[in-house]
Amino acid sequence: MAKTTATKADASPQPSAPDLDILGDQVTIHPGGYVEPSPQNEASERNLVEHMARFRESPLDFLREVSLHVSGSGWRAYDEVIGQPIYYSGFSEMMKAAVLQTPMLQHRIQELADRRVGVEEQQGLLGPGLDKEKAKKSRKAEIETSLQEVAKKLTDGMICKFESKRFIRGAYYLCTQLLTRAYHQGIHVSSEEVLRLRSVAETAAKKRQSIVFLPCHRSHVDYVSLQLICYRLGIALPTVVAGDNLKMPVLGAFLQNAGAMWIRRSFGNDALYTTLVQSYIDTLLQNGFNIECFIEGGRSRTGKLLSPKFGILSFLLDSVLSGRVEDAIICPVSTQYDKVIETESYISELLGQPKPQENLKDFLSASSVLSLKLGRVDVRFHEPWSLRTFITEQRARVSDARPSSALSDPLSPESRVRLLRTLGYKVLSDINAVSVVMPTALIGTVLLTLRGRGVGKSELIRRVEWLSARVRAKGGRVAHFAGAPTSTIIERGLDVLGPGLVGTIDDLPETTYFAVDRFQLSFYRNMTIHLFISEALVCAAMYTKVKQGGGPANQRISFDELYEQVQFLSFIFRGEFIYPTAGLLPNLHRTLLGLESDGVITLTRSQLPNDRDKLLESEAHYISFVELSSVERQNGRENFDFYNFLLWPFIESTWLGAVALMCLTPPSSIQSGTWLDIRRTQETAQLLGKTLYHQGDLSYFEAVNKETLKNAFQLFEEEGIILVRKSSSKNVPSAVRLAPEWAPRRDERGMIVAEGKLWDFIEKIAKSRREGKNRRDGATVSTRVLRLADLVGKGLFKSAVVERDGQVGAEQSRRGRRKGKGNERAML
Repeated sequence: MAKTTATKADASPQPSAPDLDILGDQVTIHPGGYVEPSPQNEASERNLVEHMARFRESPLDFLREVSLHVSGSGWRAYDEVIGQPIYYSGFSEMMKAAVLQTPMLQHRIQELADRRVGVEEQQGLLGPGLDKEKAKKSRKAEIETSLQEVAKKLTDGMICKFESKRFIRGAYYLCTQLLTRAYHQGIHVSSEEVLRLRSVAETAAKKRQSIVFLPCHRSHVDYVSLQLICYRLGIALPTVVAGDNLKMPVLGAFLQNAGAMWIRRSFGNDALYTTLVQSYIDTLLQNGFNIECFIEGGRSRTGKLLSPKFGILSFLLDSVLSGRVEDAIICPVSTQYDKVIETESYISELLGQPKPQENLKDFLSASSVLSLKLGRVDVRFHEPWSLRTFITEQRARVSDARPSSALSDPLSPESRVRLLRTLGYKVLSDINAVSVVMPTALIGTVLLTLRGRGVGKSELIRRVEWLSARVRAKGGRVAHFAGAPTSTIIERGLDVLGPGLVGTIDDLPETTYFAVDRFQLSFYRNMTIHLFISEALVCAAMYTKVKQGGGPANQRISFDELYEQVQFLSFIFRGEFIYPTAGLLPNLHRTLLGLESDGVITLTRSQLPNDRDKLLESEAHYISFVELSSVERQNGRENFDFYNFLLWPFIESTWLGAVALMCLTPPSSIQSGTWLDIRRTQETAQLLGKTLYHQGDLSYFEAVNKETLKNAFQLFEEEGIILVRKSSSKNVPSAVRLAPEWAPRRDERGMIVAEGKLWDFIEKIAKSRREGKNRRDGATVSTRVLRLADLVGKGLFKSAVVERDGQVGAEQSRRGRRKGKGNERAML
């Protein structure tokens, strides 16, 4: 990248605490300065795998190693843990009894029994006369007994079973060896964060309070890594909230005894089950047992953080809000990988292939997991904070800002929803704040922000160094390699990524690298985008003028135009990215000043005040134009283009989603208001995207990924562009159609006309799209894209009509059969 003006953060970076490297039984401290590893250290790291290989050759040595863990030797005993007692015989029965006795659950059971008795009374099923009250009482007792049995069975299948200390010793040994076979450089944590976590755990244990670990979720390995860290550091293992899709034979029982609590992926309208989950959460928090819950719900298939899921978070908040629990300690956790085992399967899912059913064989053999060398895992812990204090502060802030608003009432539904959303996004922000950018993410980001096909080794080194400096300048963290030469770090990263992702051409004057699998590499690029989202939005808005070409004066953009486009892009990506909390205008000012300081842009100001503090507070009133700096132009716009390349795939995907809405325009032969299967509609959007990509009208194949398209459809629904008819039945799909005021019209030939609200919306997104050589013909492009959208849409409507006619015919047939049977009964 072009040399930029060094900021204070670049000039004197804050010294970071040493890393701890957990590799098998060994814990190594890595000091701040880089020390070239000695041959002896290299050998000891390699010996881990070699030693495991000798287990099969020497059964006695194997049994001796296992016995150290099973019997407990030194730290392996896991006897003096920080936290409440776990792993003793009878733990599961104690927890089950505590959950079943909670007043909340007993009240719900009585309520459900009363409700059922009332229904049966209305239906005349309880008998007439004086015996009615006696029958009601007897029937209620019978229903309550039945519900108690159901609750007991559900509880037994749900709760974790911390029963055997010998089991967890052996489980730690097994999981450590499996993990370090795949991630041969071990698990890295910050020594400072670990010491702070232990201190917080000690205080929480004295107060009988729980630590709620809220990690991001990118891999199944997330479950294992945090448990291994807690075990190795002597902290009580958390109960891990896990989806019951992992409750498979053998592995399910193993995970449940290692700390997993199983919950359904969807609760539906099951009041008993919902109350049972809340009762279990209450019981854990009231007794000070630690909990682990993934804030995003499922694993991120795209590499970046997903929007928070509020299910379990809502239970945690309700426990404290209601007063049933005094407090809980929230600890956001970031887990980063040199390489994620499941990325290949993620790409298949994003391209529309159905997610395979979880099974033990695939879990253990993903990409031959036992023989991989995937680098290392970095786990970082944000400073823990009190949930009770957070609630108090949020209430005070709302009360001061809006004293007469409904939000100032802490018990109102509006206040609770706002509090829950604020909590979720604060956790995500905290995770981003401590996340470490891995070498593979640096390499992937550089390779996917190039204009050319590949990059030479020296240029790759230069760009990685520039990106590392920018990450630190933005307050981010780069993986702790201290003073290791950049060339060494890049070699390690390339080795981990492998030739399937990054290709190498050696028979050239300079070794050249190129992206082989851009889709899969985008997973690693997306790990850095949160640091530069503000710059990317500004540059994408400026690009609306820059791509018009001409001289500098023609490419400058007024502040008002810039603000309008940044506001629009921020709006359409609100479900994709987490923005700084200061607000749009302050963030825009800060970003512009930063880009100006870095020499990327030039700001034209008017009526500048003498007071510098006043300038910083009200910069908007003094900036009139924004343009690329002369230095940036001389350097080929590489910094400006870098920020655009980060955001362009998401702009493409949202544009594709909007174009796909044109497919929902009913053909002339079909009445308006026809509902379409929403899942099939999204699959059609992917099909349309693949066609546009191969025909040159879509620049990024990753734009067809179903996660980003799904987010786009969510946006369209929230804004009333489409109407969605939800379905509570698995057998009846949700349906979608265009809102009437957004539907485009057709001309006398029956062709969709490129005008109206929807087309204007599409064009506004397109203003920031990357300009490709096949898209410079304006009207021809719109004609080509609309023709294809109409063609795909007609197929969608044809399927819907055939399906609807089939349902009508089946219903008529059923009515005919019922009528025939009625006639037969009449004749008899």
